[in-house]
Amino acid sequence: MKLKEIMTHNVEIIHPEDTLQVAAQKMRDRNVGFLPVYEGGELIGVVTDRDITVRAIAKGADPRTMLNRGLITTPAIYCLEDQSVDDATDLMHDNQIRRLVILKRGNRQLAGVVSLGHLAMNVDDKMTAEVLQSVSVP
Repeated sequence: MKLKEIMTHNVEIIHPEDTLQVAAQKMRDRNVGFLPVYEGGELIGVVTDRDITVRAIAKGADPRTMLNRGLITTPAIYCLEDQSVDDATDLMHDNQIRRLVILKRGNRQLAGVVSLGHLAMNVDDKMTAEVLQSVSVP
């Protein structure tokens, strides 16, 4: 099975000059905890609800603070939309991540996102359990 068959296609992005508040609002409005970060049309990283909470707010950052490379998780780990679900699960397992940016082959533009939830609904339980266990290890 290919990633383009299971991914979420309509994905919101954020830019480094956006604020923590804008990122949080986009996450709230989309009911997501993860946004790819783009600068000049290039994927430079991702920001998660945990990044906002632990890296910024817990340290006393003002919500109007711009995202910056210190608040963004880099490098962005990604797969291409025509890669297999097995490729994605291996990458998520090896990098202990719960969400994966999916890019289009050729132009490397954003195609979608795959999460553990996508895997749980589309691959065998053993594979999903292995990925979940690996990302849950501190």
